[in-house]
Amino acid sequence: MVFYSKKVDFKWKKTVLVLLIFLPVFFFGFHSRENALEKIISSGEITVITWNNAHCYYSYRNNPIGFEYDLARAFSDYLGVNLKVFIPLTRSDLIHALDNGYGDFIAASMSITPSRKKLVDFSDAYFNNQQVAIINKKNYQIKTLRDLKGKTIYVPLGTLYEERLRQLRDDGLDINIKSVGGHTSTEELIRMVAENEIEVTIADSNIALLNRRYYPDIKISFPIGDTQFLGWAVKKGENHLLNKINEFIKQIKKNRNYEKIYNKYYSDTEIFDYVDLKKFHIRLKNRLPKYKETIQRAAETYGFDWKLLAAMIYQESHFNPGAISFTGVRGIMQLTLDTAKEVGITNRLDPEQSIMGGTKYLKKLYTRFDKANEEDRLLISLASYNVGKGHILDAQKIAMQRNLDPNSWSSLKQILPLLRYSRYYKKSRYGYCRGTEPVRYVTRILTYYDILKREEIMDQDREIPAQEQALTGTYGQGRNNINESMIFL
Repeated sequence: MVFYSKKVDFKWKKTVLVLLIFLPVFFFGFHSRENALEKIISSGEITVITWNNAHCYYSYRNNPIGFEYDLARAFSDYLGVNLKVFIPLTRSDLIHALDNGYGDFIAASMSITPSRKKLVDFSDAYFNNQQVAIINKKNYQIKTLRDLKGKTIYVPLGTLYEERLRQLRDDGLDINIKSVGGHTSTEELIRMVAENEIEVTIADSNIALLNRRYYPDIKISFPIGDTQFLGWAVKKGENHLLNKINEFIKQIKKNRNYEKIYNKYYSDTEIFDYVDLKKFHIRLKNRLPKYKETIQRAAETYGFDWKLLAAMIYQESHFNPGAISFTGVRGIMQLTLDTAKEVGITNRLDPEQSIMGGTKYLKKLYTRFDKANEEDRLLISLASYNVGKGHILDAQKIAMQRNLDPNSWSSLKQILPLLRYSRYYKKSRYGYCRGTEPVRYVTRILTYYDILKREEIMDQDREIPAQEQALTGTYGQGRNNINESMIFL
């Protein structure tokens, strides 16, 4: 018995010794494994995995923009870290890139679906849309879902559009599904519909509404499924980061920063004037080239983007240097006689004088509203060009009385229309104003500007260098191919 007890005592001492040696290693080793949020905070940077298109992320004048990018940037500011961007080779690589550590979260207009929930953890929904059928405006045969019978529908390979169409086919709808690989995007297929190269494609409603500006010959026909909800995605089990994202989404919706970002990209997409937009696209080809060089020179002289200036000039005169308004304004930039004298114009009907002088006057207005941030300042200056700076000053005064930011365009959009009513304009220094007009004026300019920016981006895409052409060819080698060189910022 004594021998047995000694043996047990020896084993017990040996076990304790092993635990004393290795327990700190296990404890500190486990404790030192940081979760994703801790790594982000300690490194001072976060990487978003997104997609390169007009809705998620793109570069314009060497500046990164896009709805998802702006949200991601706001999130990085919320965390107090720098933002980096990773773009995978194909959209189907988004989750693979996350799993392989190329980024911390996905923000790419990704729908929350049961199949994806098995692969990633989703944030709370922050956006919703529907899949809709896109046809050419002249195609009167396709009016309902049943009219797709026998049609060939083109969609990007590996998308939810493809998945939904397969469900419809399994349910008995006789359709041909053409899944297109490579770099063919939803936007490219929409262009092909507009130009009658294909008959039907599918797009999310937000993508469809935005692209209707660029391709006014398309028709958004009917939904092919239920409402979808979009969310950001993180790796499975990264609850700390996920909770922080959800906390952020709640905050920006509460403080209306989400609304501001949303309005920047989508606020006026439902406003659609087919005749006007069709005419605009035509005149970009047959009128703009005559004045493009002068517009670019004026923009460079006074520090504006020439495409914004071109959008403004189109709104003023449709690029017609002989335009004369019933109010007496004249020329391609529709200047009053007093304004022409102020900026040194001797002939308002001379297009070069008008463009240079009108841009000079816009710059004077821009200088006047120096308390606003750059974006608001520009929009307020445009409104002032249209309606006069006096009415803008009146609107700013009313905004302050209502505890609104007088240097915010979103505030002035609410206030300017009030100057039509006597209870407001009688108390204002500059009196009555048709305040809906400057709001409509700025809205149209932004629409034309968006189209012109899109045209430039499309031109760049058409000039794909040989290296990128080679990358396009790698798609067929498998979806696990990640293009590590496409890391921005």
